[in-house]
Amino acid sequence: QVQFVESGGGLVQPGGSLRLSCAASGIVFRLHAMGWYRQAPGKQRELVAGITITSGGRTNYADSVKGRFTISRDNAKNTVYLQMNSLKPEDTAVYYCNTYIATSDYWGQGTQVTVSS
Repeated sequence: QVQFVESGGGLVQPGGSLRLSCAASGIVFRLHAMGWYRQAPGKQRELVAGITITSGGRTNYADSVKGRFTISRDNAKNTVYLQMNSLKPEDTAVYYCNTYIATSDYWGQGTQVTVSS
């Protein structure tokens, strides 16, 4: 059974930083690309960042987070990370990790990030 557990969210002031973690189980983690998505109230879920299968793999980012967020992975720990710097109020959302296997999307339960003074 595929399971993702996100952590690291919280309340932070504008300009602050957070590091999200997503621990995976039930899959051969090193064989799957991973992504971080977010969903703000009243908005659709959107891709924030993605990373291919290797720890030094290719990454891609939403334009809104380029230069501020960094996705990385540790295949030995079955964990994907999202380092978020220079946070803005518009980054407030529930953040989810994701992978796509065969014809199915798999999601964690999400972690809330709130950027507010």
